[in-house]
Amino acid sequence: MIDAEDPGELLDYLIARGHLTGASGVTVTNLAGGVSNKTVLVHHPAGAWVIKQALAQLRVQATWLSDPARIHSEAAGMRALARLIPARHLTRFLFEDADNRLLAMEAVPEPFENFKTQLLSGQIEPGAIEQFAGVLGQIHAASAGDAALAREFGDRTFFESLRLAPYYQAAAAAVPDAAHFLDTLITDTRATRQALVHGDYSPKNVLVRNRTLILLDHEVIHYGDPAFDVGFATAHLLSKAHHLTAHQAAFIDATRRFWRHYLDTAGDADAERAARHSVACLLARVAGKSPLEYLSATEQSRQLAVCIDLIRGGRLADPDVVAKRFAAALV
Repeated sequence: MIDAEDPGELLDYLIARGHLTGASGVTVTNLAGGVSNKTVLVHHPAGAWVIKQALAQLRVQATWLSDPARIHSEAAGMRALARLIPARHLTRFLFEDADNRLLAMEAVPEPFENFKTQLLSGQIEPGAIEQFAGVLGQIHAASAGDAALAREFGDRTFFESLRLAPYYQAAAAAVPDAAHFLDTLITDTRATRQALVHGDYSPKNVLVRNRTLILLDHEVIHYGDPAFDVGFATAHLLSKAHHLTAHQAAFIDATRRFWRHYLDTAGDADAERAARHSVACLLARVAGKSPLEYLSATEQSRQLAVCIDLIRGGRLADPDVVAKRFAAALV
């Protein structure tokens, strides 16, 4: 198997496979920040590609293993999403290689900004939250009840190894007071097969170019519980409300607008389970195997305590209620 992060080896591979005609005018740059993949930018005379090669051991301190074959689930996901949402919200899939556990896509032309970076700077651009919610709502609405997609994406092995085990199960083991809540949610999630679930619907996996959001990183895609995506996304917005105290009100409002616009687009949702996933993800991102790197130790402890209070505080009707209670607990 080639090493995609070895520029010479990757270039030789691309030429040998006929993807490039030669090395003239080609530059290869390793991209930082990837946890689950080696990610490389290849500039060539006709344009630019991004090459992703899946890792077996993710780049985190804890032992976190996942079969690199998930790269082919991502390739299938890219092809499926291209049928469900407008092309402007996706990068174009180019090719995949089963032997080398890699895929290639067109690179997003510069200039662009990462949505997470934008949000962490306190910027919430007009319409961005509605677009973030709307794309997700379109994916869920367009795939709901689709028997062909349910068959193609019925294997949830990678959702188990990359989400349920390192997030919910790890948090349940670390926080006994939340174990019953999380174990019950895991059971409900496994029993639900309603729509195509992205599984990693996070601002870090979104680029913003000309005020258009472009969705990346689809390796956890599967047919399952769409409420998980809602919880995963809203937990990111609420964690930023916690971290960026000067912008706390704006991020609480953004969370509530996300939920309203998601409902407008998706047309239907299990509101209570979305709320439970929101709290579970808030907890998992401070007590699981992948804690949010921008939260300080003090913030992590406070978020854990707030989540326990939310779990003990009775029924959570929807993510709007979660946002309001989370905000009140931070005062």
